[in-house]
Parts: sequence; C-alpha cells; structure tokens
Amino acid sequence: MKFAGVLLLGAVGWGQPVSLTMRGEVVEVEIGHKPFTSFYTSGVPKPFLHPVRSASGKVVTRRYPMEKVEGETTDHPHHRGIWFTHGDVNGWDFWINEPGAKGAGKGPGKISTRRVTLRPEGKLFASFDWKGGDGSAVLTENRTMAFGGTFGGKDALRWIDFDIELVAQPKVVFGDTKEGTFAIRLRDELMEKKGGKMTSSTGAAGMKNVWGKPFPWVDYTGTLEGEELGVAIFDHPENPRAPTRWHARDYGLFAANIFGLHDFLNDKSQDGSFTIEAGKSARFRYRVLIHPKDTNVAVEYSNYAAGR
Repeated sequence: MKFAGVLLLGAVGWGQPVSLTMRGEVVEVEIGHKPFTSFYTSGVPKPFLHPVRSASGKVVTRRYPMEKVEGETTDHPHHRGIWFTHGDVNGWDFWINEPGAKGAGKGPGKISTRRVTLRPEGKLFASFDWKGGDGSAVLTENRTMAFGGTFGGKDALRWIDFDIELVAQPKVVFGDTKEGTFAIRLRDELMEKKGGKMTSSTGAAGMKNVWGKPFPWVDYTGTLEGEELGVAIFDHPENPRAPTRWHARDYGLFAANIFGLHDFLNDKSQDGSFTIEAGKSARFRYRVLIHPKDTNVAVEYSNYAAGR
C-alpha cells in the first residue's frame, strides 16, 4: 500500500480554499480552513468518509460505528459515513463485511488499498483491490474525489464529487440485491423517523414514494441542532442505467443502487444484475451536496449534469 502527498493548500472549489493533509494513513480535508471530513482506507473493512460536516460545521453523518455517542443508534454497523460497496459481487458480500460478519452468499469480501495520492485543486486519487474472502481477485477500483464549497457561512454549500472506475479482473457480476451501493448513513436527527424528509427530483416525498424508484437525484432534509439543512445525492446522467433507483430508508440510510430490481419491484422475475467482462470497466459518478434548506437543488443538479 502506498500513500503519496503530505499537504496541498490553496486548491479552490467554488471559491473556498480546499486543503488535503495526509496524517498517517488518514486524509484530512478542510474547506475554508475548517474541518470538513476525513478519508479512511487502512485497517478498516472498506474505505469511507467520516465524519462529514455542513458549512456551519455540523456533522451530518452518523458517528457509529467509528465512534460511540450516547443515545445514538447502533443498528447496521456496516453503515460507515459515506461509502461505495455492494452486497453481491461474484457472490461475495462487500456491503456487510465488518470484522466477524457472516455476510451473504459466499461471505464477506475484502477491500484493500493500493495507493492514495493527493492531487491539485482539492482532488484525491485512490486505488483499491476488491477480493473475495478466499483472497481471489474480483475487481480494481480507481477513485477520484474532488471537494469544494462556497462562501456564505451557514448558507454556504459543501460538496464531494465521486468518479469511480471499476475494472473487472475475471468477469464480474453485480448480483441483484437491494444491499448497495453508493451510500450515506445520516445522523439520527435527520432521519425521516425523527422528522426528516426525503424528496425526489419529481417532488415525490417520503420513503414510501422514494424507495426503489428511479430518480436522478434525491434530497434528504431535516433540522440539525436548530439548523434546517439537506444532504442530496446526484446520480450522473451518464452512469449505467441512469437514473438510479434508491435504497433510501426512514432510519437514515441513503443509497443509490441500480442493481436491486427484484427487491425494489417486489418481483422475483426481475433481474437487476450487471456484468463487467474481464478486463473491461464501468464508470460511476455521483455528487453529494450538503446545503441550506432553501437551496434550489434542481438547479444545482442541472449544473452538475452540465459539468459545472
């Protein structure tokens, strides 16, 4: 495993300075000289970002299982901050792969880090090996993440862009399961059960009207320590099978997943599996936008889809 880069200062995204600092094997991200998030890749079951903050500094992701906070929920310990995995990849479970977990199918898979490199303009590149529990090669993930934000205090925006290339080693089949894929576990105070609200690009609201449905974006809003804010996920229009379907739950799980048709449609005759032939690749891009309540998310999505 190789870690490259010590400190980048002065990178700019939408006006605010972005800095990436390697502290041991963790990358610390600051926007506007304030902590934004940290990226963990070593000694953990999968790479993840934790905690993730709003422009005002409020943590929007659940802290468990990385930290223990009195009164916070402790269900689903495999829900770690922001992450990208899936529950059936050549039969291996990369979704439920915590230490000691049984996983589904053949059991839990393993993700190990090849290298992490800090790049100009607030970008981070990382490469990972996805392996079966028996050590067999499954795929290589090459990921670039870009971080940015605007000025404006608590009214400012914060965002992370994900550009993920999956390169198959043998032929790779992403199996049909709802347990995936690009995901966030939101803080308890934001979840629908506590008064939060998920709203789709078409205005469909609530888990009943969002879960399993196809939308280019969904916004999950609520009140956190007296501040009304939202966390939106944008599915890039050129992603496979766009627009994605949503494994979004009222207890704070917020995930985009194109592979779960038989669960989402409650129809076992449907097949949402997805194949990448050996040596070939598939590309997935997303934006996570953390924003004040009154932000026009539709406009922000249009900007993202247009490459702005």
